[in-house]
Amino acid sequence: MRELFIQATYLAASVLFILGLRGLSSPVSARRGMNYAAIGMFFAVVGTLLNAEIITFTWIIIAMIVGSLIGAAISIFMPMTAVPQRTAISHMFGALAATLVGVSEYYRHFHGAGVGMDTVHMAALGFEVWFGSLTITGSFMAFGKLQGFIRSEPMTYKFQNFSNIALFFLTFAMFVFLVVNPTAYQVFYGMIALGLLIGVLLVMPIGGADMPVVISLLNSYAGLASAATGFVLGNNVLIIAGSLDGSSGFLLSILMCKAMNRSFRNVLFGAFGSSETAAASLASAQEKTVRSLTVEDAAVQLGYARSVIFVPGYGMAVAQAQHAVKELTDEIEKRGGVVKFAVHPVAGRMPGHMNVLLAEANVPYDKLKDMDEINPEFERCDVAVVVGANDVVNPAARHDPSSPIYGMPIIDADKARNVIVMKRSMNPGFAGIENELFYYPKTFMLFGDAKKTLEKLVTEVRRLD
Repeated sequence: MRELFIQATYLAASVLFILGLRGLSSPVSARRGMNYAAIGMFFAVVGTLLNAEIITFTWIIIAMIVGSLIGAAISIFMPMTAVPQRTAISHMFGALAATLVGVSEYYRHFHGAGVGMDTVHMAALGFEVWFGSLTITGSFMAFGKLQGFIRSEPMTYKFQNFSNIALFFLTFAMFVFLVVNPTAYQVFYGMIALGLLIGVLLVMPIGGADMPVVISLLNSYAGLASAATGFVLGNNVLIIAGSLDGSSGFLLSILMCKAMNRSFRNVLFGAFGSSETAAASLASAQEKTVRSLTVEDAAVQLGYARSVIFVPGYGMAVAQAQHAVKELTDEIEKRGGVVKFAVHPVAGRMPGHMNVLLAEANVPYDKLKDMDEINPEFERCDVAVVVGANDVVNPAARHDPSSPIYGMPIIDADKARNVIVMKRSMNPGFAGIENELFYYPKTFMLFGDAKKTLEKLVTEVRRLD
């Protein structure tokens, strides 16, 4: 009877996970999807706690209390701008859990008076600790690059790609050897050590511009490791949840690469956004001139515009300016203007980053338009306001084959009648190249902190009355 109830809770959890994932496909249903997933996780935990193999609940209760306190603290005190970092570090902890379970199972089956393990389960266990270990350090590197205590620019050295590929195939050979000779303890722990090293070397040469793809790919790795864990433990909900996580993360990575018109190979081995390119871009930019305008002039343009489209980017997240953007939106609409938001698929540091920030500021979902939907409207737009975005509005992506972002679909902000760009400085984006849009005759720059500038704009628009 107990086993039947456990499987029933696992089935309910699996259905809720699928419904939760489906809900996340749209901003309108995303909140409902998260609620489904949370309830599903509750069922999964309840079913696991009913397992007859549990000897004592002491450490489990302690872990649940500590984990709940940490989770509550993160949800209450963590700013929405840090969501990408939190996502990366959560992948690390998930992969760490899967790896530790794998090590524990290996020790239980093959050390001392262990009873061994069949070939299929050994293959699953080996895959679990292999991908789990490289996801641990890879996710930590991504977290460090996003948080800023690890340099976000690509870090490369001679023969890097060759050595990384060689290490990967070496660990694969160790994996195959373990499946055939599972009692080779040194090979097992050596594979884990090399996996940890590969995680560092895999993310080290990847620049900040590619972090959305890296995060979703690491999410896929963590999911696959969890699915393997479920197979080793005979836990159906782990198999289903891990498979969902792994497949959805992989598909999302493909969509991110498509949004940037780049391949997995280019993301993983291209060292996108090198410092040399950035230096050359800055030198080229110094030979050109830009047009700036005052906050008062910008307020007049926005206050009397009939159609305004905001293009948010990572700069908005850094300045935590989403609430100020919402205030300015309200003021423009009070004066009869129509405001919409153009959200690029890879704007920010993770998929959906801009959507989350704007939703936090209570921007209505129907105002958030994806790239394909909003681009045709720019030709009828009076003012396009670029808030901290850079590469995703660079026209060079359309016509300059020598540009590293050539072919990447972009937001057509340059087709608006007037463009206002809000930036701290003329420094290039993560692609390391100058933005042609900044030098267009109809483009005007508003330099400074985005949040403070937007607050001043709100004040000035109000004064127009």
